[in-house]
Amino acid sequence: MSLLPIREVTAGGTPASCRRAAPIIRCPVPIGRGVALAAVALLAMALAGCSALTRPAPVRQTFLLEPGSPPAATHARPGALRVGIVRVAAPFRGKAFVYRTGDLSFQTDYYVEFLVSPEAMLTEQTARALDRAGVFERIAGPGASADADWHLDGFASALYADARDPAKAWAEIAVTYYLTPSGGVAQTPVWTREYHRRVAMRDPSPGAYADALNVAFGDIVAELARDLASAKLPAR
Repeated sequence: MSLLPIREVTAGGTPASCRRAAPIIRCPVPIGRGVALAAVALLAMALAGCSALTRPAPVRQTFLLEPGSPPAATHARPGALRVGIVRVAAPFRGKAFVYRTGDLSFQTDYYVEFLVSPEAMLTEQTARALDRAGVFERIAGPGASADADWHLDGFASALYADARDPAKAWAEIAVTYYLTPSGGVAQTPVWTREYHRRVAMRDPSPGAYADALNVAFGDIVAELARDLASAKLPAR
């Protein structure tokens, strides 16, 4: 007796082998919101990059300290004077312009600066002013090899634009000079004087600061020449 194969019958009476598979419906998946935002961000970055390439670069401004010549001395002192280096306090030693914004706060401007270091400018202009005024028979700078009877050193303790009051800015400079006899290892100064000037700026611009500083330092070297010409110095 042969047996017929048993077929599974569904509840509706249709054999399982005869059932059709349900159709698969494929729907397009929409682009995520995050992807769209990323595309917008990349586009904005590209536009910003193009703008940066076409934007002109900031121009650096440079200035020199060149005060006017002081009045000539009535008579030249005998001997030679060597002008040493005029040192500058650390906060003002760099070439960048220094602005005082508060009692204890200062800031510098990277794009506005002196052409050379303040030490070099103050030293050179001091020697040039004394030479033009004819205070001594001979004036030598720091690099000169000629012998000198006197040695003049200096120290600038202030060199900045005072911008604490936005409506009224000032150029401020303070320099102390020391005169010592030449010769010997450690000489005691026989004459010293501190000079301080505060000159109003016509406006808060870098050019106005440079102009006011030239006036201030011009007054200082003119008074220095007068004081050295009339100072009572020991015989050499």
